[in-house]
Amino acid sequence: MPQDEDWRSSFLKDDAEHSLVQFMRQGWHVVEPAERFLPNWHLFYIAEHLEAVTAGEITRLLINLPPRHTKSLETTIMWPCWEWLKRPDLRYLFVSYAATLSSEHSRKRRAVLESDWYRANWPRLVLAGDQNVKLEYENTAKGVMVSTSVGGSATGKGGNRIVIDDPIDPEDAYSDAKRVAANDYIERTLPSRLNVPRRDAIVMVMQRLHEDDPSGRILANKDSDWVHVCVPAECKERTTYTYPRSGEVKVREPGDVLWPERVNQHDLESLKSGDNMSLRDFEAQYNQSPSPPGGTMFKTEWWRYWVVLPRLDEVIQSWDLSFDDTPNADYVVGLVIGRAGAEKYLLDMVRARADFPATLRMFRLLSAKWPQAQVKLVEKKANGAALISTLRKEIPGIIPVTPTASKIVRAQAVTPTIEAGNVYLPALSLEPLVIAPEWQLFIDEHSRFPNGVNDDVVDADSQGLKRLNRPLLTATTETE
Repeated sequence: MPQDEDWRSSFLKDDAEHSLVQFMRQGWHVVEPAERFLPNWHLFYIAEHLEAVTAGEITRLLINLPPRHTKSLETTIMWPCWEWLKRPDLRYLFVSYAATLSSEHSRKRRAVLESDWYRANWPRLVLAGDQNVKLEYENTAKGVMVSTSVGGSATGKGGNRIVIDDPIDPEDAYSDAKRVAANDYIERTLPSRLNVPRRDAIVMVMQRLHEDDPSGRILANKDSDWVHVCVPAECKERTTYTYPRSGEVKVREPGDVLWPERVNQHDLESLKSGDNMSLRDFEAQYNQSPSPPGGTMFKTEWWRYWVVLPRLDEVIQSWDLSFDDTPNADYVVGLVIGRAGAEKYLLDMVRARADFPATLRMFRLLSAKWPQAQVKLVEKKANGAALISTLRKEIPGIIPVTPTASKIVRAQAVTPTIEAGNVYLPALSLEPLVIAPEWQLFIDEHSRFPNGVNDDVVDADSQGLKRLNRPLLTATTETE
């Protein structure tokens, strides 16, 4: 019997050393003592990609996976401990959006490394007593694991692996400043921490939050050498997944739920209809689609189209201005919108990155083209105040608008008008429906809002529709 036990122990050890999933299965009790290990195809699929990183076949790996699907446990906790079995000299830098999350991951990695199971099977891999603190520890082979947060100090840290796990707090997803800070830190600071960039690896695992989140920035770069693993909770269309090492194939059909033993369809429907998560957040975080087909706040099917205009009761202009004309600046957008009873008709649009003189030219040209637009709404931000001061005595009807609510609240105020079918866009023909490219852009920006990179068209549109949804004002200024 003892010989049988020794054989079984040796077999399990060899199995764990050769397979990340088997290693995770055997060590599951250390990090999840109250939960039974539930194998699923996506664990093997992700594991093969991580094993390819270990083998040097992948050096940049992006994993998009929904919450509650073991993304952190497999990638940030178990994989590094497994890699140390093969290369105990590896040096890691772990990064998350908050120090508390980084600390929690660090604690769990330490629990694995110091567990009776790990020590019994790999007794030579021991943490050094003089280099063993909460967020940084070293083993006797000089391998190091260091944890920090986005924006935290990485000076003098780094090595062979940078593992980024949830670089943005979901609550900060719509903060431009937070996203820019995270993107800059990931794009500019962290790559310099690799010992040999062309050989060492960066792995990022996260749920999607916004079109311009760190994943979005990577995916927007078509020349990037990142390998992308994207596994949504719900399958929307037939999708084939090819395992990178074994060559096995997994086919998902529409309606397939990723891990029904752990998060079933009822759970997902509860999340969609609950009070704690909007539909757009669900689509981003669980289905890895921050811009789901058809839109969330503004559904594509809500728009109506016109070829022949009715007699209009009122025509206005609505402007959203920018600060400058740099490549990454916001757009200057001017819309011309007409009203016939309760129906609203988009008539014209100008959109460009423009400096102040160019903005003045755009405003003058659109005003000359549409003299019937007697009211010209200009949001009093960016170059708005300067434009109003410059053109007020030249062009009549310029009304400053001072926003008092967020972009999302202002957009929500006009969605019922669009949903009711009261807003019409210009069409070149109705059967079949053909629209000009600029109006397709108009639809696309609305469908991506508020997750999209740009929202200037939405700002101008919501400002104009709000004005047309109420009686004409005699005042020369207004607020939103």
